[in-house]
Amino acid sequence: MTASGPAGPISPAAPPAAPAETAGRTLDRLASERATGALHGFAGALYLADGALVHAESPAVPDLGWRLTARGRLSPEAWEEAVAEGGPGYRAGSLLVERGRLSRGELELCHLSALFDAAYFVLSPLDPAQRAPDRFLGEARHWLGPIRPVPVPLLRREVVRRRRLLERAWPRPEVDAAPVVRTSGGERAGPAPSGGRRAVLAAADGVRTPVQIARALGRSAFATLLDVRRLAAAGLVRTPCADAPAAPEPPPPAAPELSLLYRIRDALEAL
Repeated sequence: MTASGPAGPISPAAPPAAPAETAGRTLDRLASERATGALHGFAGALYLADGALVHAESPAVPDLGWRLTARGRLSPEAWEEAVAEGGPGYRAGSLLVERGRLSRGELELCHLSALFDAAYFVLSPLDPAQRAPDRFLGEARHWLGPIRPVPVPLLRREVVRRRRLLERAWPRPEVDAAPVVRTSGGERAGPAPSGGRRAVLAAADGVRTPVQIARALGRSAFATLLDVRRLAAAGLVRTPCADAPAAPEPPPPAAPELSLLYRIRDALEAL
């Protein structure tokens, strides 16, 4: 396997580029080269095939399997069966369709939602001090298999759109990574929230962060983050005191480990 680094060194005289800007330049280069492989960083990984994004994973967001099982669309057993049987051949997603677990359209919609969700947090990590993804593993593939490729320019436009949505909703990012809690008397700040926002408000217990709330509800991490900012703007949630207990982080998902094992297997077979 081959590996290549980021687009180039940053001049010492210039201020360091933001992680998203640096990763964006790297993605543009990989897209122009029609590269296939995985771009890794502290906040997750982006998988490309022929220069288009085919999968993204981040520990900050609920993955496709969690979304499908948390909502009751698939049983955990059905998901684990597809991963165990289809994963080694990079076709776990296709297996779900072939066995009638999901329709092709449903799989594509769920996958695109999970892909954009994870890619946003890889390119815009909650910790701004995190370095941009800069380790590219050539020819690496994801165990889920190709579903619907996303052109890199489209991904970059979507990331910018989501940043603007957050900024317009509430331009104070301190609620993004901290536990949030319902405010007392918040009902006087405006009309009661409806739909998914009501569920987010009910889950704001002063212990869970927006990402942990998203995982508990089995919904998009970005959509939950946007709801939290809108609730903060309405005066319905706030960050608790600094000494509030933090919720324990869940164990890391197994998917990245499976991907690594499959890449090692492929490398050994190529020797």
